[in-house]
Amino acid sequence: MSVRDKSIWILIVFILSGLVIGGLLGDLASRTNGLDWLAYGQSFGLESPLVLNLSIIKVTFGLMLHINIASIIGMAIGIFIYRKI
Repeated sequence: MSVRDKSIWILIVFILSGLVIGGLLGDLASRTNGLDWLAYGQSFGLESPLVLNLSIIKVTFGLMLHINIASIIGMAIGIFIYRKI
């Protein structure tokens, strides 16, 4: 089975799973002396949410991403596993 035959949704699930698991491992590694470099990362997004007030309904938009080294490694492992199955 080639990569073209696989669903893009499965790839997205593997990437998101790798990001989440890697992020958790990076947070756990921040408490360990030898592995604290895995927690090095950057946060970006909207600091304060964007509010759209239409008088009848009020909608709030907000997004903040925190990427660390472990989550990037997890994403790469997720893509690797996707290509192998």
